[in-house]
Amino acid sequence: MSSANSPIRIGHGYDLHRLEPMAPEGSGRPFILGGIRFEHDRGPVGHSDGDALLHAITDALLGGLGHEDIGQLFPDTDPAFDGADSRRFLTRAVEIVREAGYRIGNLDATVILEQPRLGSRKMEIRAHLAEILGMDVADVNLKGKSHEKVDAIGEGRAIEVHVVVLLFRVD
Repeated sequence: MSSANSPIRIGHGYDLHRLEPMAPEGSGRPFILGGIRFEHDRGPVGHSDGDALLHAITDALLGGLGHEDIGQLFPDTDPAFDGADSRRFLTRAVEIVREAGYRIGNLDATVILEQPRLGSRKMEIRAHLAEILGMDVADVNLKGKSHEKVDAIGEGRAIEVHVVVLLFRVD
């Protein structure tokens, strides 16, 4: 059986963004995570809205299929994606998964950053992701971790995200 027809596929996605103060002090954009806006004095530096969670999920879905990655489909050299809402990228990745004959079984994400803390908003983010992905919220997991003041992440200068998805062939 070729991998293109495998009944189960696993995808891993990763993203990292530098965090900087907002303009005019820095190049940070408003802090958006999982499509949800947070009030924070720093924001991601990126070509689109810099939503590291949605970027990692997009890459996990595309990677699970052995498809081009987010940078190939939505290059940061294309002015059309400057400041773009990352839900646009994720929505397209979900369409690609469905077009390939798969459905998302579950998603597990780890967000690593010092601030803002995710605890009080985790369920809001999970529910929003489930809506975008067309899944039950019970199949979307989100963990927040810190780097205990170590390196750029621990100093609040970056955000890192890891995502794993399980894809099932639709009969």
